[in-house]
Amino acid sequence: MARTEIPIAGESIRLGQLLKFASVVEDGADARAVVEAGEVQVNGEVDLRRGRQVRPGDTVTYAGETFAIIAEA
Repeated sequence: MARTEIPIAGESIRLGQLLKFASVVEDGADARAVVEAGEVQVNGEVDLRRGRQVRPGDTVTYAGETFAIIAEA
């Protein structure tokens, strides 16, 4: 399973925004669809909230890819 580090500015980013930022969905509607369908995991658990705040240290998994959230340097 691929693991990619995603640096974010600030303390957190919404799950839907992260999926767009990581270029795994086209737009907010796509992000909402995959999150509500239960296709996204945060820290190993399915999360159905597109507005879920993810922070450095969290991991997000979607479509066989895992994204490690890190603080922007």
